[in-house]
Amino acid sequence: MKTRIFLFLAVITISGMVFSTSVNAQDQAKAAPAIEWKTKTIDFGKIEQGKPVSAEFEFSNPSLSPLIINSVRPTCGCTIADYPKEPLAPGKSGKIAVTYNAAASGAFTKTILVTTNAEDGQVALIIKGEVLTKN
Repeated sequence: MKTRIFLFLAVITISGMVFSTSVNAQDQAKAAPAIEWKTKTIDFGKIEQGKPVSAEFEFSNPSLSPLIINSVRPTCGCTIADYPKEPLAPGKSGKIAVTYNAAASGAFTKTILVTTNAEDGQVALIIKGEVLTKN
């Protein structure tokens, strides 16, 4: 009888430890900063030469920790970006505004590199379209 009680208590103890470990891992995953994007690519379609165009990349922080955007770097001088400089609280949303100066005609694809304290660290946002020659 003592053996059965001992085995029963051992099984319950081990089960509790395993469950506790898996719950802690889930809590830690939620605690790590994260970023979710509404979209990572914006297609301007056909735009007129000589007229800058703008768009916003929307994102949210689904984690339990503040999200920090360390930098936002367009890969060329024809694109500028503005982003939140303050940490984004858990559950909140933000936007990165991007403006492309449509000076040269033809198809374009531009990359904006976003570096954060989230697990994936760096993300590439894309803007694309076609600049039509000014008549």
